[in-house]
Amino acid sequence: MRLLGLLTALVMSISVSAAPNDSQVAESSVVNGADTAPLKYDATLSDFSYPFDVEYFTVESQGQSLDMAYMYLPSTDAKPVVVLLHGKNFNGAYWQRTARYLHQQGYGVLIPDQIGFGKSAKPTEYQYSFAALASHTKALMSSLDIKKSIILGHSMGGMLASRFALLYPESTSKLLLVNPIGLENYLLYSQYKDVDFFYQQELKKTAKSIQAYQQKNYYAGQWNQRYAELTYFMIGQVQGPDKDTIAQVNALTYDMIFTQPVIDEFSHIKVPTRLILGTRDRTAPGRNWQKAGNTYELGRYDKLGERVVHTLQDAKLYQLSGLGHLPQVEDFDRFKAVLTQALQ
Repeated sequence: MRLLGLLTALVMSISVSAAPNDSQVAESSVVNGADTAPLKYDATLSDFSYPFDVEYFTVESQGQSLDMAYMYLPSTDAKPVVVLLHGKNFNGAYWQRTARYLHQQGYGVLIPDQIGFGKSAKPTEYQYSFAALASHTKALMSSLDIKKSIILGHSMGGMLASRFALLYPESTSKLLLVNPIGLENYLLYSQYKDVDFFYQQELKKTAKSIQAYQQKNYYAGQWNQRYAELTYFMIGQVQGPDKDTIAQVNALTYDMIFTQPVIDEFSHIKVPTRLILGTRDRTAPGRNWQKAGNTYELGRYDKLGERVVHTLQDAKLYQLSGLGHLPQVEDFDRFKAVLTQALQ
């Protein structure tokens, strides 16, 4: 009996050590001390709350009827509408504080979720392009009788905003770029990676990996509840029922960042342009698979601003020393002061 007991204990100890215990499982979904395991969102974030009322505009594109979500705060003054274009790892909701400030100043504010993002449709059989997304945004503006607006884009939204200004200068009174990606033509320095590569990378995402990426790349190792909350929608989607769809769409939209550069056309942007750059930012898609022998350092926002501003016909540069990829999140008061100047 004693031998049987020892053997049973041994088998149990092996089984326990081979499988993760409850604390190990929970650890993979704990972000900033909060258990994110219960977060589960579908592809269109049906149960995820946005700060303002969400409306939908139907886009007819590539043989499909696609619902484009947006939030719209009409002007309370004679001031123009500011269109806020989100980055790749975000949706319109993260513009909440900026939108409230602009609206308080009398501006109208239009915040679309681009097709493939946020609460908008996520077609997997679709050719994503900045030109297509720009045309959807223009159609949305027309449906709201917005003939001309200030176009403000952050991160990937900066690439989209630039393409919009190139395609629709008559509808763009001013172009504002907040830490945009695309200030470099990435494939000049990095190897091309197929959509399948990004699809596999997306499938590997977890709550902890999402936090780790943003903590390192956006906030210089700092982390707090405000930063954590901006990851919840992503965490919910990678833990949700449509994880595969999200992975496919995210992979497709990565491809356009590399294959559809805008920087080489900056000299053709005719509208007044304002660059707002947190100079600590080192965001550089493709950095991890640079071409052999490349000596160019990607993502030096402390240097890119001065270089890029001279390629534009009418541009001003506002640099925010010590801030990173999301100056509007890290230090809104400093960002707000510069934004106010850039809008004048």
